[in-house]
Amino acid sequence: MKGSNETSARATGSPRTGRSSDSSRPTRTVSGFALSGRSSPPDPASHAYRPDLADVALAGQVIASHYAEPIDKIVIANSPLRIAASDEAEELAELEVDDPFSMLDDTLGWAWGYAGRDRRVGYVRSEALSG
Repeated sequence: MKGSNETSARATGSPRTGRSSDSSRPTRTVSGFALSGRSSPPDPASHAYRPDLADVALAGQVIASHYAEPIDKIVIANSPLRIAASDEAEELAELEVDDPFSMLDDTLGWAWGYAGRDRRVGYVRSEALSG
């Protein structure tokens, strides 16, 4: 309909700019966290997050369907830490007996979480863990 912007503007008493939002409005914040601009996600090599699950400590930094508190485990058999839950996936590191593992997920024989003293994020076979 021709002229509908002018008609709407007169009815509401505010000029129409053709934009869906007025940039003069302040950005809403929650505890100092502004939702504007591009995000800078943390390094996934040292911060455990996926679209479906993230460490609860990252709740203010990443969006995931679920958040979990890591469960402390111990490596009981030398085992590779992998980038994905597959024996063919790239090996990130070799875990040794007594290395710590902070587990966030244990599915289909693979545990996912923080490994070793440097807390590298990856997957390890579930049977390599105890605790």
